[in-house]
Amino acid sequence: MNLEEVNKIFRKSIIDGYFEPNLVKLDFKKSNVKHPTIRDDGLMQTNLLHLFFDIDTGSDYPDGDEWFMAEFLFPFNIKIPDSLKGPDYFSTLSVGEGKNFWRHRELIRYKYGKSKKLEESLDFIEKKYRELQSMLEPLEKEIK
Repeated sequence: MNLEEVNKIFRKSIIDGYFEPNLVKLDFKKSNVKHPTIRDDGLMQTNLLHLFFDIDTGSDYPDGDEWFMAEFLFPFNIKIPDSLKGPDYFSTLSVGEGKNFWRHRELIRYKYGKSKKLEESLDFIEKKYRELQSMLEPLEKEIK
């Protein structure tokens, strides 16, 4: 196996064995939305925002066993306020036919050298989800 394959297996194991079960304990459930580029299922607390784990990005890096990307997906092709656009909040994700979803990506570093930071990373994911979710709640009327 090459480095990229090993890192993908390791990342997937950490997500399946630690992050997903602990997020389920925090009232997340399996998402009913399919991500346009990530094959694995996502998680959600509400239908507004869906959490997916990107195990491919950076898996070819030597430290690729220490981090992965969390992608928070707002799967609706609607206009959002300019205040929610940009790298700090949401950018577009093309889904074809001139349509876009909105996404926010975060680097989740769950290991620093020999020190594992799983609990801190889990806490960060949950807090970021709640923060982004609260920002999207005013748009809920537009998607119903």
